[in-house]
Amino acid sequence: MSTLVAVAYPDVSTAQTVLGKLGDMQTRQLITLEDAVVVEHRDNGKVKLHQTISTTGTGAVGGALWGGLIGLLFLAPLLGMAVGAGAGAAAGAATDVGVDDNFMKDLGNNLPAGSAALVLLVNQVTIDKVLAELGGQYGGRILQTSLSQEEEQHLREAAASAAANA
Repeated sequence: MSTLVAVAYPDVSTAQTVLGKLGDMQTRQLITLEDAVVVEHRDNGKVKLHQTISTTGTGAVGGALWGGLIGLLFLAPLLGMAVGAGAGAAAGAATDVGVDDNFMKDLGNNLPAGSAALVLLVNQVTIDKVLAELGGQYGGRILQTSLSQEEEQHLREAAASAAANA
C-alpha cells in the first residue's frame, strides 16, 4: 500500500532540489516513488503543478507503435503511426495517474505565495536512511500524510531529530 506525504518548502527551487535527491535515493533503492509532484503557489496567486510523469508522451509512443502495426495491415504504416500517436497523446493527456490533481491544487492554494510543496506517493522507504541523507537541511515542514496518527507522529519526531542534528 502506498503512503501519501506532502512537505512544504520555502520556494520551488528547494522542493525541486529535494525531489532530485529523492530521485538519486530511488536509484539506490532507498525509496520507491509511485508519483512525485512539486506544487508551486506562484506570486500571482496561481497554483502550478510540476508533474514528474508524462502520460502524454507515453501515450504518444504507445499509440504510434500500435498505429504502425495496424497500419501495416492496411499498407499504410506511416499514416497509422501518425494517427496512433495523435490518439495516444490525447488519451495520455486525459489520463490522471498518481495523486489527484484537485487535491494538490487545493493544497497549493493553502500555501503562502512564492512557496512550494513536494507531494509524494511512496511505495517503499528506508525512512532512517532517507531522513539522514536529507538531514533537515532544506527546511521542509510536513503538511499531510496518509499515515496513522502514531506513524505520522513518529515521522515528525524523526524529521525534527534529523533537523536538530543538521
